[in-house]
Amino acid sequence: MAEAVIFGIAGKIVDFLVPRALEKVGNLWGVKRELAKLKDTVSTLRNVLEDAERQSYQNHQIQGWLDNMKDALYDAEDVLEEFNIEAKRRELRGHKEMMKEVRTFFSSSNQLAFKLKMSSEIKAVRERIESINAGRQFHLDEHVVDSRVEREWRKREETHSFVREVDIKGRDDDKGRVREFLLDLDVKENVSILPIVGIGGLGKTTLAQCVYNDEMVSKHFHLKMWVCVSNDFDMKKLVTNIVASAKKKPPSEAAMDQLQSELRAKIEGKRYLLVLDDLWEEDPEKWRDLKDLLVGGAKGSKVLITTRLHSVAEITGTTSPHLLGDLSESASVDLLMQIACRKEEGRHDPEKRAIAPEIARKCYGVPLVVRTVGSLLFFKKSKQEWLDFKDYELPKVSQKEDCINSTLRLSYDHLPSHLKQCFAFCSLFPKDYVMNKQTLVNLWVAEGFIQPSNRSQRLEDIANVYFMDLLCSNFFQDFKEDPYTNKETCKMHDLMHDLARSVAGTECWVAWDDRKSIHERTRHISHNISSNLMGKLPISCLKAGALRTFLSSRGYWEIERESMSEADLCQLIQSFKRLRILDLHTTNFEKLPRSIGKLKHLTYLDLSHNDELKRLPNAITRLQNLQTLILYN
Repeated sequence: MAEAVIFGIAGKIVDFLVPRALEKVGNLWGVKRELAKLKDTVSTLRNVLEDAERQSYQNHQIQGWLDNMKDALYDAEDVLEEFNIEAKRRELRGHKEMMKEVRTFFSSSNQLAFKLKMSSEIKAVRERIESINAGRQFHLDEHVVDSRVEREWRKREETHSFVREVDIKGRDDDKGRVREFLLDLDVKENVSILPIVGIGGLGKTTLAQCVYNDEMVSKHFHLKMWVCVSNDFDMKKLVTNIVASAKKKPPSEAAMDQLQSELRAKIEGKRYLLVLDDLWEEDPEKWRDLKDLLVGGAKGSKVLITTRLHSVAEITGTTSPHLLGDLSESASVDLLMQIACRKEEGRHDPEKRAIAPEIARKCYGVPLVVRTVGSLLFFKKSKQEWLDFKDYELPKVSQKEDCINSTLRLSYDHLPSHLKQCFAFCSLFPKDYVMNKQTLVNLWVAEGFIQPSNRSQRLEDIANVYFMDLLCSNFFQDFKEDPYTNKETCKMHDLMHDLARSVAGTECWVAWDDRKSIHERTRHISHNISSNLMGKLPISCLKAGALRTFLSSRGYWEIERESMSEADLCQLIQSFKRLRILDLHTTNFEKLPRSIGKLKHLTYLDLSHNDELKRLPNAITRLQNLQTLILYN
């Protein structure tokens, strides 16, 4: 994420923040000179960032240079934002009752102090950037940044029509065998369990979805349930989600004794199908505890499990596991052409068809890799471009897992910088998390990731285009639109999530996944900690002013609610004065402290689902940068 952040911040400094700040404040010559010098410095630097990004993946020296440059550019952005905040204050203070304060603010002494302070700070951050750049001991090629390339991504909004799920390719035999297992009534046990086993990206979940929604299967079972397990095998949470799936309602709070009773009652005497997707738990005792709750169904009840681990299959299965193999070459070619050529006639182009098998072979029959490569080929229209991609861009590796990782990294490298930082930011959410499109859009806007090419464009509209770009490029999947609420959601494949974590590096830190010390370079935190939040976050390990995002990844249906005291909230605000995003949804507290008004950079505040908060302090009106305020429920 370092290089994406540098591109993003550098672009804002060059194209947006500087002219905007000058226009608001006016002709402050000392400041204007320093801003012009900063703009020139960053413009020159921008031309070598593309080469630095390419090399940093395998060169720790360049990665260190990028990290240092990123910190300096963050400071530059903060200084310029301070500049804009002061300018905005001048615009807002026009009421008669504030005339005295305005006269004081516009006094010559105030103006002079402001000029000197801003000129000094801009000069200091410029010299720091120049010093870091001068200290690099490696060569970087210059590439002039072409804004037309980034604009091409935005044009796609007018032309593309997203296909929610391409037809499953080359899995007819697999589907037939799994469906035969599900429909078989000649069994000894009431509940039979079939694990589907394969490496990441082979399409285990897609196969399970395919048979789960099969018409014959749906008619065969009285009850169907689907639960994503992932690496969080918490018995109470798991049973809660199974019951919720059976009821077709959001999970509700209940004690474990009541939950197991509800589950038994729901499946009693019914032939049911339960899918446990992405199971990792290898503890036989935990599995037996869950299985004991599932035996009350009618004869012919079935459980499908998807897992990467053969050990999980041995523990859970009542029959031999279904080992999901690679796609055949012909199926891989068909899938590749379907993704790469959205129009039917393009899929039969003889020149591209001749090249496709060689490209498909390098995808090793892994559907996720085929889809990813197909998305990259979508932008390559000529035969020569396909040949160049095959010969020079597609990694030549011998190990399948390396192939997947390298190919997904290649797809990330091909993204324009504005999409890279949006994608890496999604690493803050847990695996299998259902991401709300509107929430993502609001968060990206709040972080300043959205880059308008002119003033007439609404940031939310551009962010929606970003979302569709990532969706159509297979960085997101399982896109759904609720027919009643029109709410749009999606997920990330596990391997895409791993990629997001990898490219985000120390930039993003997830408290629900790792309680170790927070790296000093961390700018974005997400948490899913129940009770005593501030006591569990090692705030002392953070630079006081560095953090920009404090995000809750808890769902509103979470059984245990966090409680925060006013003292904890004050400590949070005092520690993280440069927050852009403060998400406290599902966190209970009675009073929002007046110090909230000190978060002058804050653009996004979520206080929803708080059972105790009754009113907001007047200090909330000091948040003049606030774009999103969520008070739902």
